[in-house]
Amino acid sequence: MRRRTFLKLTGGAGAGLSAFPAVLRAQASWPNKPVKVIVPFGAGGGTDSLARFWAEKLSQAFGQPFVVENRGGGSGIIGSEAVAKSPPDGYTLLLSSNSPTVNLPLLRKLPYDPASLRPIVRVGDAATGFCVHPSTGLKSVKDLIDYAKANPDKLACCSAGVATSSHMRMEMLALRTGVKFLHIPYRGGADALNDLLAGTVQFMNDPTCNPSAKAGKLNMLCINHSARSPDFPDAPTLTQAGYPNSDVPLWFAIWTHTDMPQPIVDALHAKVTELSKAPDASARLLLSGMLPVTSTQTELLAFREAEIKATGDLIKSANIKLE
Repeated sequence: MRRRTFLKLTGGAGAGLSAFPAVLRAQASWPNKPVKVIVPFGAGGGTDSLARFWAEKLSQAFGQPFVVENRGGGSGIIGSEAVAKSPPDGYTLLLSSNSPTVNLPLLRKLPYDPASLRPIVRVGDAATGFCVHPSTGLKSVKDLIDYAKANPDKLACCSAGVATSSHMRMEMLALRTGVKFLHIPYRGGADALNDLLAGTVQFMNDPTCNPSAKAGKLNMLCINHSARSPDFPDAPTLTQAGYPNSDVPLWFAIWTHTDMPQPIVDALHAKVTELSKAPDASARLLLSGMLPVTSTQTELLAFREAEIKATGDLIKSANIKLE
């Protein structure tokens, strides 16, 4: 490379050459202070539980605190916006489901550019399903559908918010079966679960329900996954229950500002992938209703694009709109 061209690319011998090593040193020493992990939903929900597990693991692995901060509201918009508008220095991360990062941008104009967020690594896929309050007397997905057909808009389904995956799963099942449910959105899974346990609403599909279903407080009718959950061996998958192509994946990832330096992205991806393969990680994830999953960054970005298309098709077919 000619000297003149080199100086043009680096901004001159003074500014460019002095600043470039400083950037490299900052990346190489990351993290040298606490890292904020924003959860765009309230404390106590499935996303929060997953975030605290990974924050603990990453704190141990990198020798710096990874601190969870809950910023609920707006179906995940508030917390996601905070990360999208944060400095891309690796010290503000988002741990979220695909709801605010894939679903919501298809439904409304956001106060930030959705392209300013990108997933670093998947940290778990939800292994949960439709849970009903025992007072309903419903024992299967067929019971749920039959009752809804006979009583349109009488069965209330709560969700973690409009356009969250718990909402989209209800819409997909309704679309595939031609029934009508009454959707009740909340500010997060924990708030919705409280009303479900009280019998104020009748059913829900969210990882937050899993512990209560295991304790017998709710009935797990099915599993929204390709295989049965070891926690609920008697609950069939939706396909096994007779409703193929009725699932909407619920997956979780660590997200970051698109402009975050690639070496930091690589370090986080490599460490989470390594930790995901440990037996204790699988056991802890199962307790939260999650299944460990790994993929390359290229595979993850391709998966997200496929999800955007599939979700967009569902929104159009079901005529889903923000209320």
